[in-house]
Amino acid sequence: MTIAEPDPRWAELGRQACVALAPLFTAIEHIGSTAVPGLPATPVIDLMAAVDDLDDVNDDALETFGYRMHPAELPDRLLYRREDYDSTAYHLYVVTTDTWDTRSERLLRDHLLTHPGARERYAAAKQELMDRFGPGEAYTRGKEALIRELTDAARAGRGLPPVPVREK
Repeated sequence: MTIAEPDPRWAELGRQACVALAPLFTAIEHIGSTAVPGLPATPVIDLMAAVDDLDDVNDDALETFGYRMHPAELPDRLLYRREDYDSTAYHLYVVTTDTWDTRSERLLRDHLLTHPGARERYAAAKQELMDRFGPGEAYTRGKEALIRELTDAARAGRGLPPVPVREK
């Protein structure tokens, strides 16, 4: 997978997915780079949804929409994936309602939407890393410091503390 130029379809695809899945969750939003107009991105529609308890996720209902649970070592969240007929990929992250307002992914998206300089820095870093490493672990790891910086700025702007760095 590579970074694609911004596609105006992404916003509509994210909106449609949220509308379709909304009855299954207490909240759902389009997150990630495809949710930020004008931002180059890997063409994956990232969604985040909330439920009161992760054990209450209706896997059968999600499967009717093409979402299948994907095993991932993600703390306190579940990951579902869907591949559309036109090769559009969807990743659905399910978190608990009590963590919804402080989810870093949502805060970063909002920060990028409202801070053009941060959006430009992030776009340039993503492109440089993709050119240098291609898709994969090195690309993902290369973004971590800038994502942390931007997320901490977003958290500070809302009066929230930074997220502690996890031990590897």
